[in-house]
Amino acid sequence: MITLINSDELPKIDVYHHVAVATGSKTVYLAGQVAWDTEPDLATQVEQAYVNVHTALKAAGATFSDLARVRIYVVDWTPDKMPELLKGIENAMTRLGETSKAPAALIGVQALDVPEHLVEIEATAVID
Repeated sequence: MITLINSDELPKIDVYHHVAVATGSKTVYLAGQVAWDTEPDLATQVEQAYVNVHTALKAAGATFSDLARVRIYVVDWTPDKMPELLKGIENAMTRLGETSKAPAALIGVQALDVPEHLVEIEATAVID
């Protein structure tokens, strides 16, 4: 079980919580998920990568509510890409009927495995 917490002493962030307290007997580590065979825009790739995270979680018997941590790697990150990133996340959550506010890190990188990939998402979940 994951309990998400925001300390009153930290800035309030709408898209994630600062802390996840995990109680469970199994930890699930997902490999970085990318968008294969999708359009070359960030929002579409973010959406598909989150759908792939959902599929991988399901294979392990987990859901988005079991997420303890998410890391999002974006090629050539600049803050002006934030609206496109958030659009992709929102589209994925709507498509999947999910919400995700697990602690998250956004990391700008120079490149990923192939030039067509703009984003990679890895996650850790805890289940009983």
